[in-house]
Amino acid sequence: MNRKKIICVTLVIIIAISGLIFSVGIKNINRKQKDDASGCSDGVCEVPTEDENGNKIYAISSPVGYHNVEMIKQAERLDTLDGKKIALVGGSFNADITHEELKACILKKYPTATIYMFDEVGTGGPYSVSGQSSKTKAFQEKLKELEIDAVISGNCGCGLCTVKESGSSIAAEYIGIPTVTIGGPTFIDQIHSTGVNRGVPVLRTAEYPGAFSSDSKEILIKNTNEKVWPEVEAALTGKITDEEIKKYELAGERPYDEIVYYGTYEDIQEFCEINGWTDGLPIVPPTDALIKEYLKYSAYDGKEEIGTFAPAYRKTYAYTVAANAVMSGVPKEYMPICVAMAQCLGDGEFRRTLSSTHGWTPYAWLNGPLARQLGIDCGQGMISEENNKKIGRFIDLIMLNIGGYYVKENRMGTFGYLSPWTFAEDEEACIRVGWEPYHVSKGFSLNSNTVTAGSALEWGNNVSPSTDNPEIIMNLMAFDITEKQQNGLGNTNPQVYRTMFITEPVAKDLAVKYKSKEALELDLIATARRPLWMRTFAYYWANTGSSQHDERTIEQEYNYLKNKTDENAAMTDTPEWMKGFVDDDKIMTIATMKKGQTPMLITGDASRNKFQVMPGGGYVTVEIKLPENWNDLVKPLGYEPIEKFYLEK
Repeated sequence: MNRKKIICVTLVIIIAISGLIFSVGIKNINRKQKDDASGCSDGVCEVPTEDENGNKIYAISSPVGYHNVEMIKQAERLDTLDGKKIALVGGSFNADITHEELKACILKKYPTATIYMFDEVGTGGPYSVSGQSSKTKAFQEKLKELEIDAVISGNCGCGLCTVKESGSSIAAEYIGIPTVTIGGPTFIDQIHSTGVNRGVPVLRTAEYPGAFSSDSKEILIKNTNEKVWPEVEAALTGKITDEEIKKYELAGERPYDEIVYYGTYEDIQEFCEINGWTDGLPIVPPTDALIKEYLKYSAYDGKEEIGTFAPAYRKTYAYTVAANAVMSGVPKEYMPICVAMAQCLGDGEFRRTLSSTHGWTPYAWLNGPLARQLGIDCGQGMISEENNKKIGRFIDLIMLNIGGYYVKENRMGTFGYLSPWTFAEDEEACIRVGWEPYHVSKGFSLNSNTVTAGSALEWGNNVSPSTDNPEIIMNLMAFDITEKQQNGLGNTNPQVYRTMFITEPVAKDLAVKYKSKEALELDLIATARRPLWMRTFAYYWANTGSSQHDERTIEQEYNYLKNKTDENAAMTDTPEWMKGFVDDDKIMTIATMKKGQTPMLITGDASRNKFQVMPGGGYVTVEIKLPENWNDLVKPLGYEPIEKFYLEK
């Protein structure tokens, strides 16, 4: 494209011809359009350099990847439920109550219908367009075997379960079975976007009027009868219209480097906010010239595909990553880090939790000489250092534009999210202490450059050991681990991922006894055990999905968890921190750690005796690729050769 000669056309024409704003927004919900803007795609034209008031004009490219999933043609909806075989599947958020009521409603009006419940059909789990799981395939085969005519799935009352319960509906739609998915009011948009992002034009919904787990059994039945059932019936029997498809459809692919809009700095800010391309903070206009300047510092050509990333399944080019890097304000020499961080979104273990109502915040740390060369901070106040914060901002933007995560649509944190953070591990301190840096433990060489992405449910609240005794410090760590569970009170699986920040003084004291991070981890696994009664109380009264107290007594719950293999319950020595108020030498405890789930990083203020435990989601480590002429590129910017920052064991 000749970018020096661009014909000015109004945005109204652009919208009419190509639906430009919606094709780059890809939000699956109606968005306000700016109708006094101008832009162009192809052709020869002149772009003014300033408006009539002398304000500079910017021509910008899109930071959004292309939706890369072909839409299926959905089967016709049913003309009636008479004589039909209907599966009620799922199991989240008191579905045992609401689904039983739905069964009664169906049979009352359609007595010739046949109803199959949870245990007769199973569920499909989250649906992946890149390769269906064995669970999804087995679910589809069961639907075929039973000759199911319609599927009702629910209940969607959290970010993760919405993806799961919608997945059953999506799996059914892919084999030609009409569905409806039941969700709370704030999860309806997420159900629709989950469907369209996985190739289903219209994933029909029925809205439950409130929070499932907060309602009594009587109210659950009443709302299901009066509100949910009529919507379920209409969703299964009403014809899918062109207008309905249009409401949720995604636009097709455009050239990866297409100019999509031009305007003043203020216009650009408004345009990006309207289209959901920014987090509400000002951005640097992603002009083609700036994007190409950033790409000079990448090992990838602008037209190279970096990957296709869920949940929106957007095909993303290096050019797209560079556009987000420009917008975030990171220095151009950080481009290799940005590409690697974007690639982290391709890993399901890292990505899985990021839509949850519990508010997992993504973050990342660097290992290798590049972090030292570029000055990525690993000292006091590290995540607040300017350039570290800019990388955190970049993570926020790729969550929106490359991943397709949108607050109130498919990123469902009940109280919102912290801003992402980044830092580096202090590898020089690791060598002084005698512990391997994290990336070395993952099989990389000492002077490889990596970025590791994870997620956390909390920040701060660190511990200051007032002793140099490694055994006592280990017990303090174990105590803190049992206190800091995934989800409030640790009501879900207690053996969760956690990251541990350890300052050099504390690591040095620990290393007197523990000659490796692995040795410390093994002692922590044995010591960081939680009383079974505490676990039971949390699981019983604060269960994420359903009200356990409606099913069994708390004593029965205790015995259930005691005999559940995953809990690893056993009579163990009473933890040191509980001996002052527990009379017995041994008590029943459950495990809170599993080997390989707890990265231990030496980082933070080297003048302080601190450690910090952060429960969260899984991790992915990606190698950072540098262009062959890296040293020549960064020398004019004032950087010494990267070899100057190599370390020796």
